[in-house]
Amino acid sequence: MRSEEIQIRTGSDEVVWDLTRECERFLSSENGDGLLHVWVPHATAGVAIIETGAGSDDDLLTALERILPRDVKWRHRHGTPGHGRDHVMPALVPPYATIPVLGGVLALGTWQSICLVDTNVDNPVRTVRLSFLAG
Repeated sequence: MRSEEIQIRTGSDEVVWDLTRECERFLSSENGDGLLHVWVPHATAGVAIIETGAGSDDDLLTALERILPRDVKWRHRHGTPGHGRDHVMPALVPPYATIPVLGGVLALGTWQSICLVDTNVDNPVRTVRLSFLAG
């Protein structure tokens, strides 16, 4: 298995960050089949396979705000107000995804992208681990 960590600067806003190009770069030296595993080792971030650029990324953030509103009195209370929701979010958007790789190319659907979902405005830099398991 080959593995690499990358750093993503998400800033101080909630964001759906498209990781697809970083994943393709990581796989650029591969020409066989296997699995790409994307892992975010954070308690307040997730990985989603979603369409981007057509509003779906903003819709995801809006849906998460409706499901996990920042104004609820969360028991987990450190950080900015409502930060407890950020610790619940990975139960809905898990911190990992595994994508088939065929001939060194991600086997994504036409409109699918691999995205980091970060609602934690207190942590502006995220680590993402990319791992390729050859088949």
